[in-house]
Order: sequence, then C-alpha cells, then structure tokens
Amino acid sequence: MLSSDQSQKDLILDLNNRRKKLAEGGGLKRIETQHARGKLTARERIEKLLDDRSFNEIEPFLQHRLSDFGMDKENFPGDGVIAGFGKIDGRRVCVYAQDFTVIGGSMGEMAGKKISRIMELAMQAGVPVIGLNDGGGARIQEGVYSLEAFGDLFYRNVQASGVIPQISVICGPCAGGAVYSPALTDFIIMTRGISNMFITGPEVIKTVTGEDIDTETLGGADIHAGASGVAHFTAENEEQTFELIRKLLGYLPSNFAEAAPVVVPQDDPLRMDSRLNEIIPAEASLSYDMREIIQRIFDLDSFLEVHAAFARNAVVGFARLHGQPVGIVAQQPAHLAGAIDIDASDKIARFVRFCDAFNLPVITFCDTPGFLPGISQEHGGIIRHGAKILYAYGEATVPKITIITRKGYGGAYVVMGSKYLKADLVFAYPTAEIAVMGAAGAVNILYRKELKDHPDSENERLRLVAEYQEKFSNPYIAAAAGHVDDVILPAESRPRLIAALELLRDKQVNSPAEKHGSIPL
Repeated sequence: MLSSDQSQKDLILDLNNRRKKLAEGGGLKRIETQHARGKLTARERIEKLLDDRSFNEIEPFLQHRLSDFGMDKENFPGDGVIAGFGKIDGRRVCVYAQDFTVIGGSMGEMAGKKISRIMELAMQAGVPVIGLNDGGGARIQEGVYSLEAFGDLFYRNVQASGVIPQISVICGPCAGGAVYSPALTDFIIMTRGISNMFITGPEVIKTVTGEDIDTETLGGADIHAGASGVAHFTAENEEQTFELIRKLLGYLPSNFAEAAPVVVPQDDPLRMDSRLNEIIPAEASLSYDMREIIQRIFDLDSFLEVHAAFARNAVVGFARLHGQPVGIVAQQPAHLAGAIDIDASDKIARFVRFCDAFNLPVITFCDTPGFLPGISQEHGGIIRHGAKILYAYGEATVPKITIITRKGYGGAYVVMGSKYLKADLVFAYPTAEIAVMGAAGAVNILYRKELKDHPDSENERLRLVAEYQEKFSNPYIAAAAGHVDDVILPAESRPRLIAALELLRDKQVNSPAEKHGSIPL
C-alpha cells in the first residue's frame, strides 16, 4: 500500500524510466549502427506497419535468465523481441519483431515463449500474425533452451497453418534453423539489400565444400524470389515492404472461418474489353502475355501477382472481381510456352491449397502444351510434383471456374482445373484446342507410315493436321460432349465470371470423413 503521494509519483517515474529503457532497445549506439545499415529498428517497423497508435505490447518486461548461460552481464527487458497486437487498415492483427540491437536479435528461451504467446493469442482471436525477422538465429549461450524455443515456434506455425494467415517479413539476417519458421508460413517478403536467408553461411560453405560465395548471392532477396522460390514477394525498401503487407492483407480473411473482405466495386461488372478478342494469336506457335488477359478481365489495377519471379511459366496471384477477392492460376505462354515443369507444379499446388484453406475462389486460365519434357524433369520427379496440382485441385472445395484460352493438351489439361477434378464451371474461347496433344504431333504419330510412303507428304500432312483439328481439337467438340459448359468470346469473360461467382457464393461440398489426405510431397 502506498504511504504518500510521493511514493505514487516515484512508482510512476520508475515505470516511465523502464519504458524509456525498453524504447532504447540495445542502446543508442546500436540503434545508430542499425540505421547506418539502412535498417529500421524493431519498434520503428511496428509503428510504420500498424495503424497510428494502435499497437498494444505484451510482456515487455520479460527477460532472459540473468544467472544462466553466461548472460548475467547484460539485462535487456523484452529479451530482443517486441510482440503485441494492433490494427492494419482497421483490421486486427498480431505482430512480433526481432530486435537486432539486442544480442543480435538472437532467439533465446524467453524470446521464444513471447513469440509463441502472441501466436497463441492470434489463433484464439482468429487474426493474422505477422513476424518481422531480423536476428542471428539460435542464441548459442542458451544451448538447448534456445532450441526448445525454436521447436515450440515451429509447432505453433504448423498448428496455425490453414487457421489464420501467417506472413513472414525478412528484415535482416535469418540463418540456420531460424529459416524454418518463415518457411512454414504462408508468405515470405524480402527487402533487397538487407534481407538474407540461408541454412549455412558463406564461411561454412567455403570450409565444407570449397565454394566461394557472398551473402547476397547465396541468400538475398532476388535469389529466393527467382531461383529457390522461397520468397513470394520482394520490395525495394522497408517502406515498400510494409505497403505490400497492407495490400496483401486486403485480399485475405482474418481466419479460415471468415469470408475474404469484399470492397465496394468501382468497376463496371458488365464491362467487356474488345482488346481481349485480339490478344491471343491465331497461330498456335506464337506467344502472348497471359497477364494482359488477367489485368483486362478483373477489377482494374487489382491484380497482385505472387511468386512473380519464380517459375515464370505459371502465373498465380490475387485479384478482385466485382469487389470480391479471388485467386488466379494460369499458364504463361510467353515463358516455356506455358509448359508445366517441377517448379510450376509446386507453385500452382501451393497457391491453390492456400486459396482453398481461406475461402478464396480459384479462377484458372488454361493454356498449356503439356508437362515439360526432359531428362532433368523426369529424374527430378515431375511425376510426383505434377501430382501435387492434381491433388490440390481435387481436394479444393471453394468455387472453381476455368477458362481454356488456347492449348489444353493431355494430362496437363486435366490437372488445370478441368471438370474431371470437379471444376464448377468450365468455359473455352474459340481459340481453344482440347486434345491429347497438338494436331501436328498427333498426325506424325498416327500417320507416320502413310506419310513416309506418300508422294506429296508435306501437303498430305497439312491436310491431315487440318482434319485432326476439325475432328478433335476445336472447343465445340468438347462442348458437345459436355466437357466444356460454354464457348465464349474473350471479351465476355468478365460478366460471365462475375455471374458464375454470384451463383457459387454459397457453394456447399460434402467431403469424405478423414483425418487428412496424403498429398504426394
């Protein structure tokens, strides 16, 4: 009990002094060093990401065991992690940020407990969780207790998967076992020049394998966005990174039980763009940019591409259709002719499963000549990886609508949201070619002997190709058999898709009782 007004003032002064120390992190000198590297501090990042004055911190005075592990010389309340909850564009979120100014942002026992606590709160509240990673990995001084912290975090990442959206932002180094928490989340965002991810650093690699490589080339933003596919987005600076997070969240529900946020439509639902009728070349061997078709069909300026630099023969991303968020999956004829390879398989399957987990309808644009041939693809497991697409579409219960824009050949046509995988509606453009393979290839196989012995083999081959196209490849054959619901003009795509989504808004599916399936990982 307080004995006087002065005692109360002393307590208030003490609390304010403690809060001031919290705000200083690892000290002004270390903050200056952070700024000199072109990086914001953990608290600055949270302030820029969240709505003004919406952040509420939890467990700010938590600290590591002072008497253990040789850590008794420094006392940093918060143990190098800032965690709490706030709002982004008025929507509730939970967030944690590693503070690189405190023991290099390393993860210790108590820091891990704090992150696990905020993730627990996020799951209970049903809100997204955002992790701002900027640390040196496991805290060596704490030994197995540090490993326990990571293990518990990994477990919570798994438990939260498909329950709430999880976004990882790499704001600095993320090395060793620390990389696996972001890898378990839904989206990873990296900033050029300051973000790095790797299991073992350049020095270890040089010692073990003799390979000489620098940090940026080993695990920088562009490497993980393009070569490895680890990163889903890259940004030029931290300000752009935070803007990207806000934009991404605008397409996502807060949890699996909610619908994605619908915005007031600003675009005419009946808009028909005549340019769409001209984009696809009449000659099947010529390429075009699928992204132009996407951008002209969906609400203007609403397309947010995911994994843009990785597996560029496939396009995935979010957009709005009459204000409703949807997921888009497509081939990209401008790269590898849209053939499906190992990386494209993983990219497509992962995205479809995310959309299905969070109630986002999947709209597919099919234009693929097949799976990419080659020894490296076969030995790399294209059969196993391609099966992931089949599995993802087959298990998805959200509305599934497919448009076949041009080539729909063989097994690649089947996996791309076909009726056989229970797509709700399938449309085709007049340019669609739906067959086991292209007409030229089919004729070469079916009429090899006849063409070899024919006196005018080239003209005969052309005649047979035209005949095959007439009998098998054109979309009206598939429509007559019920494999396609309608043949539509490209310009009609927007109103037809909007009408289809309206019909399927309350779609219900009774799935078999199971613990979970066994996806061919």
